[in-house]
Parts: sequence; structure tokens; C-alpha cells
Amino acid sequence: MRHHNTLLHGLLQFIPWSRFDALVDEHSSDRRVRKLNSKSQLIALIHAQLSGASSLREVEATMASQKARLYHLGAATPKRSTLADANRDRPAEVFCQLFETLLAQAHAGLRKVSRDAVRLIDATSAGLTAQSKSWAGYGARGCAAKLHVVFDPAAALPVHFVVTPARVNDITVAKVMPIEAGATYVFDLGYYDFSWWATLDALGCRFVTRLKAHTKPTLIEERQVEAGSSILADRVIRLAGRLAGNRRNPLDRPLREVHVKIDTGKILCLVSNDLHATAEDIAELYKTRWQIELFFRWVKQTLKIRRFLGTSHNAVRTQIAVALIAYLLLQMAFAAQRTVKSILMFARMVRANIMHFRTIHDLADPPPRPKGFPGQLDLHLC
Repeated sequence: MRHHNTLLHGLLQFIPWSRFDALVDEHSSDRRVRKLNSKSQLIALIHAQLSGASSLREVEATMASQKARLYHLGAATPKRSTLADANRDRPAEVFCQLFETLLAQAHAGLRKVSRDAVRLIDATSAGLTAQSKSWAGYGARGCAAKLHVVFDPAAALPVHFVVTPARVNDITVAKVMPIEAGATYVFDLGYYDFSWWATLDALGCRFVTRLKAHTKPTLIEERQVEAGSSILADRVIRLAGRLAGNRRNPLDRPLREVHVKIDTGKILCLVSNDLHATAEDIAELYKTRWQIELFFRWVKQTLKIRRFLGTSHNAVRTQIAVALIAYLLLQMAFAAQRTVKSILMFARMVRANIMHFRTIHDLADPPPRPKGFPGQLDLHLC
């Protein structure tokens, strides 16, 4: 009898399993494990992300109903308590490093050719229950985790992420993130730190951000702007040489200040270390920051990082890492097929057909008509 694979099986083909096995061995993730190994844990969490399961009971029930089809994936059916223990105790670093490996694979196939790499930096919060208070307590605001992301808008992919308690400042995480020399970094006021800006500048990076209203720079040059355009001012400035506490400003060099009026009528004061690009180019670079906001919205609405399957820091990191792995799988599978034109529609079809005998190439086609016994006649109602 001919064997047919499920859609989930096809998506999992993009995972480099040999590398995953090496990571499991490196971190001793399966040491003394008897019931649910790391591969079964990963498949269960990916299934939860792609199917929309939002609780451990739902993961257990939905996967138990597909036990026969899980056999061909080499995965065990998870029990609720066993999966909870695995998320709490297995090192999340296994899944974080698998994300990095899969990212390199995805970038090779998806990244558009661009002379200058652009990186968008931002963070988003996710609420947690009071059971996470020991590590994610946030005073009167309850408990929350924060996902910090460096995003590549050309490929629509996250290139780095960190999960912290929500009380951790954005700039604190940015200072320990890897910096790509020569890249362009775009960020908002949460990363307002002249010393970090100076670090970017020293590595040959261009940055574009906003200037706070209380910052009073010295005007060096006023450049002409076109009348009637959205650019209201284009200036070369220098920040104060001394900061609060009589500290020396590490970014003691000319900068660019651009005032731009956006569609809502609000005026943004942008600052950059690029003295040569046009004011329109600088404004357009800052406009691309909206793409990371769309990414956060897409992940929260399409995948599952609003409700968590565990309460510990390790469990939350694991679930977010697997959510981002699922995002990469969807992006690579979407790029490999030609029938579905929208990534959002593709994700919806994957959710509806995740354990059906379909491939990524025939999701837009009607399901095949089941065949009866040889010689069986069709029944036509009059």
C-alpha cells in the first residue's frame, strides 16, 4: 500500500535534524529521558504553534487523536504533565541554537540581494500569569516577558532574539546584542543612549532614530529643503560635549537632523550619523521600522506567544524560540510553493490541513476524492 505523508511531515523536512541531534547531545537534553525525547517535544510544540493549540490539554488531545500519523514523524504522543516538565527542565538553548541554524538556511533561500543590510530593533511584551512572579514580576503591572528582536526587513526574518522579564530596559539588551559592522540600524526612543550610538558609529554602522525634545543640539549647517515636501528641515548638528554628571559625550561628531511630517500630521525629529544621504532617504529608512511592528502583530495573531504552556523562564524561552522556528518553516515552505499567493492565507491553510495527507504544493487545490472499492458504483440520488 502506498504511503502518504502529512503536511506537518513536509514542513518538518526543512529542519536540519542532524544538527538538532548534535545540539541535543551537546546540551545533554535527552539525558535520563524515558518518555518524551527532545525531538518529540519539538514536534509537539511546532504542532501547537501551527495548529493553534493554546493549552497543554489541547496539545495532548489533538495529537493523541492523530497518533497513527505521528508514528511516521518519529514522534511520541505527549502527555500533558510530561510536556510541561520537558518545557520547564530541558535547556531552551537547544531550540534557540536550532533557530540560528534554521535562520542561516532560510536566509540563503529568502534574502533579497542588497548592498546595505538594514536591521530594525524593537521589543514587544507578552503577559504572564502570577505563577511567573519569581522571575517576571513587574510591580503593580503584574507579570510579563519581553521579546527583543533584531529584524531583517529585506528578507522579513528575525535575525536575533532575546527573552527577558518586561522590567529589563530595551537599551540594556541592545548593548549586549551582536552588531554587524557596516549595517544600518533603525530604532526608536527606547534605545536612546549616546554611548551605544557611538559604538555603532565606531563599527562603521549607520543609524537612524529619533531625537528627544529635551536634547538641544548645536546647529552647524542648515541645508535647503524642497518647498511643499514632507521634509521640513535638514540640518547638520552636534550634540552637547558634556552630559549629565559632567560626563563626556562619546558621540562628539557632526550628525544629521531631519524633521519630517508624516501622514497623520505629526512631525518627527530624526537623527542619523549619515551626512551624505538625502533627507528623503533617511526618512524612508525610519519608515521601514513599521515592518517590525507588523512582524510582532503577525506572530502574536497567527502563532502562539500570547498564552504560554509553562510559567518558568526556560519554558517561556522555549515556546518563543519554537514559535520563531515555526515562523521560519512557514516562510521557507511558502517560498517553495507557487499556488498560494499570501503568506497569511498560506498559514491559515497549514492550520486547517496540518495533519492531512497534503503537500505544500497542493494546498489551494480541492481535497482528493476518496476512492471506493474496485467496481463499486457511484450512488446518484434522483
